[in-house]
Amino acid sequence: MPVIRFTANLVRHRPVPEITAGGTSVREALEEAWAGDPLLRYYVLDEQGRLRKHVNVFVDGEMIADRLRLSDPVVPGAEIYVLQALSGG
Repeated sequence: MPVIRFTANLVRHRPVPEITAGGTSVREALEEAWAGDPLLRYYVLDEQGRLRKHVNVFVDGEMIADRLRLSDPVVPGAEIYVLQALSGG
């Protein structure tokens, strides 16, 4: 099962332990992860269900390609990292 980790910046707003979730895509794993915490979903996805502009998701060290549907595949044992992207100059 994929393991999902949230960076300290997100955990500061929503205390989230490391989560083990099922699913074969990033979307399926994340939906299971926040099934009991809709506010956590709000921090990661916008009102249309897309990844927020300043949030990035990595699977096994690679940034996902599909920010709209989150359809990137995950395999058992994959590590999914959800983090706030830094911007500015």
